Amino acid sequence: MTEDILGECEGKMSKAVDSVGRELGGIRTGRASAALLDGIRVSAYGSMVPVKQVANVGVPDPKLIVVHPWDRSLLGEVEKAILKSDLGLTPASDGNVIRLHVPPLTEERRKELVKLVKKLAEEGRVAIRNVRREANERLKVAEKNGDISEDEARRAQKRTQELTDNYSKKVDEILEKKEEEIMTV
Repeated sequence: MTEDILGECEGKMSKAVDSVGRELGGIRTGRASAALLDGIRVSAYGSMVPVKQVANVGVPDPKLIVVHPWDRSLLGEVEKAILKSDLGLTPASDGNVIRLHVPPLTEERRKELVKLVKKLAEEGRVAIRNVRREANERLKVAEKNGDISEDEARRAQKRTQELTDNYSKKVDEILEKKEEEIMTV
């Protein structure tokens, strides 16, 4: 029973770390990255789909993103979706491809982004701690019901804390990399 609870706990914590990584990957750093367009959805063929499902997204150099829609009729829709996004990038189209020039970030904007990144990382750590609390509550209930012994419950709670520490450390590592990426020119 404790293995089930710990396995579920570890799975949820891993998902929280992955979520933080995805969210931080979509934050602009002054360097071109295809991940910047991950959150953008385009109206195509009657539904909203991610840009990557209707176009090739390439990064030929650190200051340029090139979006090449497979269907030329979607060029305008892709352009509109990029303009509506909060990336602050202006698309330039030549009728076949869309070029996005990624301007360097100002020092003020870099500091704002670092604050945002820290906030998102803290939300990830809170999610991990919530998973720990939930697992510990389940262990206490199992102990109270007589399904596991007191010693087994303590060992499982100790293991839950170790998992929490490990996954929190992973969030911190992701945060550190992203901060460095944002602050380096």
